[in-house]
Amino acid sequence: MGRERWRTAGSALVRVLLVWAVSTLTMLALAGILPDFRLQSDDGDSITQIGLTAAWAAGAFGLLSALVWPVLVRALLLVPALVLGLLVFFLNGSLLLIAIGLTPDGRSEVAPETAVLVAAVMSAVASATSTALAVRDDEAYRRRLYRLAARHRRRQGGEGPPRDTEAPPGLLLLQLDGVGYEVLRHACAAGLMPTVAGWLDRGHRARSWRTDWSSQTGASQLGILHGSNFDVPAFRWYEKHTGEVMVCNRPTSAAELQRRAIERTGDGGLLTLDGASRGNLFSGGADQLALVLSVSARRGRANRSRAGYFAYFSDPANAVRTAVSFVAEVVREIVQSLRARIRGERPRVSRGGLYPLIRAFATVVERDVVVAAVIGDMLAGRSAIYADLVAYDEVAHHSGPLGRDTDRVLERLDRSIALIARVAEHAPRRYRIVLLSDHGQSPGETFLSRYGLTLKDLVRAGCGLPVSRRAGGTRSGAEARAAVLAALHRPVEEGEDAHPGRGSEPVVLASGNLGLISFPDIPGRAARALVERRHPALLTTLANHPGVGFLLVDGVVLGRDGAVARLDVPGEAEELLAPFGPGAAEAVRRTDSFPHVADVMVNSAYYPRTGAVHAFEEQIGSHGGLGGEQGHPFLMWPKELSDPDPDASPDRDAGPDADADADLGRELVGAEAVHAVLRRWLREADGPPVPVAAPMGEPVPGGAAPGRPATVPAEPPLKEPPPGDGKSGSFPSAGVPARDEIR
Repeated sequence: MGRERWRTAGSALVRVLLVWAVSTLTMLALAGILPDFRLQSDDGDSITQIGLTAAWAAGAFGLLSALVWPVLVRALLLVPALVLGLLVFFLNGSLLLIAIGLTPDGRSEVAPETAVLVAAVMSAVASATSTALAVRDDEAYRRRLYRLAARHRRRQGGEGPPRDTEAPPGLLLLQLDGVGYEVLRHACAAGLMPTVAGWLDRGHRARSWRTDWSSQTGASQLGILHGSNFDVPAFRWYEKHTGEVMVCNRPTSAAELQRRAIERTGDGGLLTLDGASRGNLFSGGADQLALVLSVSARRGRANRSRAGYFAYFSDPANAVRTAVSFVAEVVREIVQSLRARIRGERPRVSRGGLYPLIRAFATVVERDVVVAAVIGDMLAGRSAIYADLVAYDEVAHHSGPLGRDTDRVLERLDRSIALIARVAEHAPRRYRIVLLSDHGQSPGETFLSRYGLTLKDLVRAGCGLPVSRRAGGTRSGAEARAAVLAALHRPVEEGEDAHPGRGSEPVVLASGNLGLISFPDIPGRAARALVERRHPALLTTLANHPGVGFLLVDGVVLGRDGAVARLDVPGEAEELLAPFGPGAAEAVRRTDSFPHVADVMVNSAYYPRTGAVHAFEEQIGSHGGLGGEQGHPFLMWPKELSDPDPDASPDRDAGPDADADADLGRELVGAEAVHAVLRRWLREADGPPVPVAAPMGEPVPGGAAPGRPATVPAEPPLKEPPPGDGKSGSFPSAGVPARDEIR
């Protein structure tokens, strides 16, 4: 709290000094232009003396305007408005004459009629400068958005409902893309996120959950919003029956994945009734959409996703605020990149080209539009809101999960959360705010940087195919790049990348530290024996490479030095995959059941001591496979909601000390389990805002309907991690203050 007050006071002081400086320059310019206005004595003064005189006069005029003007306005309230409007100019001129008279040694002189003009110009310039500086002030921004929302409600035919403490509370779900559980702990302990840390001190609870093998936004968010991420083996994969590469951040692929999930579950999604989806890959069934990728490929009126941009930038103040912040972020990225290069920091990836603009889009434009949309949703009183803030994920890919660059991003994310929380106080209904992430990030040098070749080069060598002498990295698949292209209505990875040929050469794709190899000329999934017969050296070359952790081929896991484990033999895969953490074998076994799993799945090596992996893309902070913090995102909820594990929820009537004995040792496994928890939380309010009115597994009254299942899907089981895993639990632990636990 003290740090926040100092920051506010410092920002106010900087704004005052900048307005003073601009006013001084304006006065100097007017003195050089107007013949009846001078800032020097008859004998002549040095440039320094003239500048000091201008600063003195500008400061005196500003101070008089701040102190005297409110008193004059109050005294003249009875004067007719037209007369007062004319008096403004003369009164301003009078204040300027007084300010000029206060300059030392009588150096300044201005004619009365010129004083009126000078005062008017200086007041206009000072006002414009103050407005331009205030557009980046969160408090001023909050007040402006609140006024705009109130004006919109009045246009809709009323002031809007007053805040009703008895109304069912809404649920606001804020996804901090890529922020892992340990990163959240670090940010709270280091004071980078005081708002989040304060919530933990006052009753919020947090715990990690475990992703599937495909630890990336496409799989996680599809499971969270639509209840199923079945048959999403990676961020990108090749489907033999269509000859097409599916990419989670391509609008056409996202739309198809959403359609498949709805068809599988028989339900429209988490946000079906009175919901809003902001900045996500998928809609979640919401009617209110902004920056949602799965609908951005639609043409004409059907595409409401980009309307979020138009609604936001239709306000000039918003446009100025975002434009100033955008330029500042571009400069910040260039400076940070140069600093990393000069210091010789390792690992490092290229951050040139268009990347500074893409980063600024993710950390500024998308953030501002999403936050504004969420604020509008809360002031409209919507029941369920899900929004994704992608800033950290984008920066961590190129700067690493921990460091000065990402620390600054976490600080700004916290300020966005604080802004949203302050606006929630004015909403017509109370909101329960849940923070969560879709995956974490694991650090590490890229495969190309460490070994001098790409995964595709290694595969081609193992198949006896020619390898390019000039290795080229795989383009990063970060969500921000696709969001930029979708905003501009440009295609994402179309052409040869989306439709590779059906020849005998393998299709090699990368998803973080997870690689996928498909043979287009082999119908269905290739058997291990067939792969070995066609390419005798391939599997051995891959499995024994130091940058590869393990392979999955036709239900068999292959490790280094000839290690083999069949997934259908209990215990074999668990033993071979033990270094990759609890649940690794189960995650691989689930992916092996997918119809579109690649012929060969390749997971990079993982180093438990450092938590590092080798991304097959050009990312030094990556996610997409197994190994390290990438598979451990977080879920943070207010204590008034039930515990994610219903069996571990403390008795709410047992008193304040009951939490201390609560068993929080069980861990959520998979995005589908998180979806089940969020559905339960939505039902905990009176009048559920989702189309579920029966306990889990029981018939829904009225039977099945379009977008609604005949029965409520049962919650996926929660898995028990081995003792000493250290990933589950809650910080703060039940009954223990958050700061003490984190430190």
